[in-house]
Amino acid sequence: MADFNEAFNATMGHEGGYVDDPTDSGGETYRGISRRFNPGWPGWKFIDVMKPNIDDDHLDKFVRKFYKMLYWDKNRLDEFDQKTANEMFDTGVNMGARKAAKFLQRALSALNRNGQLFPDLVDDGVIGNKTFSAMLRIAKEKDGDVLLKIMNVLQGMHYIDYMKKSPEQEKYARGWFKRVKL
Repeated sequence: MADFNEAFNATMGHEGGYVDDPTDSGGETYRGISRRFNPGWPGWKFIDVMKPNIDDDHLDKFVRKFYKMLYWDKNRLDEFDQKTANEMFDTGVNMGARKAAKFLQRALSALNRNGQLFPDLVDDGVIGNKTFSAMLRIAKEKDGDVLLKIMNVLQGMHYIDYMKKSPEQEKYARGWFKRVKL
C-alpha cells in the first residue's frame, strides 16, 4: 500500500509556490494548482488576501486535501506499490490524473507480449479491475522498472508534442524533464 505523504512531498519538490506567469497555459498557480482550471479551490480566497506574502503553512491543509482527493484517490493510488504510485501522482499533478492513468494503461499493454499475459487494455484513463489485474501480472513478470520507464517515455513524448504545438511553452522544458526518470 502506497503512502500519499511520500508521493506528495516528492511532487511538491517540482511545484513552486505562487506564480502568475501570463505565458503559462495554467495561468495563475499556487503549488501547481491552476486558478484557470480550479477556480473553486478554497485556497484562492486566502491567497487573494495574503498576496504578496503568502503563508504556505496556512494553505498546506488545503493543498494536501485538493491533491489527495483529485489526484491520489481518483486513481486509487493507495492500492499501488510506492514507486508506481509516486510516478502516477507526479504525472497526474503535472498533466492530469486521467492522462497518468492512460500512460499506465498504454505501458501495461506494451508489456503484454502480444496479448499473452492479459487482454490489451483500453486507454480510457480509468483505473479499474482490468488495469489492476494487468499490473499484478506485470509485477509477477518482474517488469515494474520497465513499466516505469515506458510511462516516463510517454510523459517525455507528451512534453515534446506539446511544445511543438505551443512553442512558447519551451521555456518550461527543463523543469518538465526533471520529472522524467529513465
